[in-house]
Amino acid sequence: MKEIIPIIKKLSRGRSSPVRVSLFVLIPFIFTGFAVLAFLVAYYAGRASMIQLFLLGGAVIAFTAFSAVVVTFAVLSPVQKFIAEVESSPSFPKPPVQPETKPRVHDEIGHFDHVFREVTNLISKVDARDRFPGIVGQSRAVRSCLSQVIKVAPTDNTVLLLGESGVGKELFAEAIYQESNRQGKPYVKLNCVAIAAGLLESELFGHEKGSFTGASAKKTGKFELANEGTLFLDEIGDIQLEIQAKLLRVLQEREFQRVGGNETIKVNVRFVAASNKNLHQMVKEGTFREDLFYRLNVFPIYIPPLRDRVEDIPLIARHILDRMPEKKELSPEAMRDLMTWSWPGNIRELKNVLERASVMADQNRILSVGLSRQTNMSGRQHQTDAGALPPGKEAEVGTILDEGSNISEGFNLNQHIAACEKEIILRVLKQAGGVQARAAKLLGINQRSLWHRIKKYEIDVSAIKNNGL
Repeated sequence: MKEIIPIIKKLSRGRSSPVRVSLFVLIPFIFTGFAVLAFLVAYYAGRASMIQLFLLGGAVIAFTAFSAVVVTFAVLSPVQKFIAEVESSPSFPKPPVQPETKPRVHDEIGHFDHVFREVTNLISKVDARDRFPGIVGQSRAVRSCLSQVIKVAPTDNTVLLLGESGVGKELFAEAIYQESNRQGKPYVKLNCVAIAAGLLESELFGHEKGSFTGASAKKTGKFELANEGTLFLDEIGDIQLEIQAKLLRVLQEREFQRVGGNETIKVNVRFVAASNKNLHQMVKEGTFREDLFYRLNVFPIYIPPLRDRVEDIPLIARHILDRMPEKKELSPEAMRDLMTWSWPGNIRELKNVLERASVMADQNRILSVGLSRQTNMSGRQHQTDAGALPPGKEAEVGTILDEGSNISEGFNLNQHIAACEKEIILRVLKQAGGVQARAAKLLGINQRSLWHRIKKYEIDVSAIKNNGL
């Protein structure tokens, strides 16, 4: 008895270590087990003689085991070879070194899943870079916007690009045109804020000769020029209410009249609009027509600011520097300053900073970009242009007002209220199991009002339902 006890203890200690089984063994073992189970069922059913059962059962088990081994090697061998080649590539991100040399079964499956997800991620980056060479960036935020561009571009739906000044809305508008079925046809751009208020109507619709002082000849407007093609209206939030009504008619009826003219002109134009203003808030304030907003807001795309895709800064900086007359390199300290700056002017500001730093640099290496390190990533408070907070910013805004603390300079009341409102809606939707009718009743608002808020804050109701939160 004394001799047996140490053996039992040794075995019990061994059970705590994980059992490692290769998939090449596990899969045939499982299929063979099914065959054995079928044999046992047939045996206990007693519908055949003992000899017949054993002969038949042995043949079935042998055939199943052999087939499972062949299939397993035929499937897993190419997969393992593919994974080995992918992991040996310098472009593939190297995982942290694990102390265990042989993975467990679930770790091996998880390893396969990890590699395939990384490959998908790399393919997505390459596709974004090759398909949209004018848009520099490989972050998930940018690729999410580009995936929306790919989906909406082949349609004739009106697209509303929202984002802060300098994020590249014009580049995204051109990408929509290039990916559309109207590519090769007219592409007309108009910056609404760059045209004087009295001349904007003439620019859009054109005018007849003598229709007003200075109209010495007939002028063709942007709508006519863009017929059969695409019209991009930038900074549409700066259009006067009077012209907004006329613009609404064109969006609805696809027809208009020139200034001073009586002829009705029909056009077939695809509209893409952009704004760095909170159009939803402007509708509430009465400075932007609600009906026009909903006509434009068919397919909104929110382009994130540069501070929400910091991983793109080195790529964009390199892209800008490569196009300068004198090639310059950024020092690690200069790159760190770029990565920790708040970028209220986004890519436009980044370009200006690099151009200035390039001029000031004495050699081919930029040692400083002239940015203060006092403004860092955690201290940013900016008004979002789409009327909704970008993902991951709710918690940041929620910490602006701590109990008993003073309000610091740069505090934004609208942004803080929006964060609180979104948090309440999320909480109630989770309480209601994702049922919007029930959530609207709990919030004391109608379903349409709740729907607009869900869309405004980009809340994924289906994810709440599926997760059962």
